[in-house]
Amino acid sequence: MTLLLHSSQIAFIAVPKVASHSIRFALRAQMVPGDEEQVSLFVRSRIPRPPFDAVEHGHQTALEVRSSLGDEAWCRYRSFAVVRNPWARFVSYVAFMMRHNGAFERDPRGAMRRVLDHPQNQSAVHFRPQSDFVVDEGGRQIVTRLCRAERLQQDFDALCAEFGLAPS
Repeated sequence: MTLLLHSSQIAFIAVPKVASHSIRFALRAQMVPGDEEQVSLFVRSRIPRPPFDAVEHGHQTALEVRSSLGDEAWCRYRSFAVVRNPWARFVSYVAFMMRHNGAFERDPRGAMRRVLDHPQNQSAVHFRPQSDFVVDEGGRQIVTRLCRAERLQQDFDALCAEFGLAPS
């Protein structure tokens, strides 16, 4: 769900299972021709250059987006990501992955145990630490702003004011 609002020089770094769809829907109305998004769930939209073209999903790290834009351009962009309590993120992942068969609704604890006990049930992109999405090679935060899922509306409203975006 990476969104690049080139017209506003804003990059949304989508951490998996952390409000990616909500943010994309809120920002989509502000996209203009030339802006880009990478998403594969519900709709398909691709960014046709590395590293985006190598994967279907839209969960590129800030480091990958910086590499795609180039260091000079990245410095002109304001970027943000949303982070979440890791336990809530895990529960969201299991509920989402088992949404079609009802296993989570019937037995949430058993569903979570099956995912933890069987690595083949663990999506690499979803189990990647959130910090990997927002830091550089040295572990320094390179996104301009972090929002918290637990206070998403408040943080997003503040971000919109700071970045000059229309609030949603």
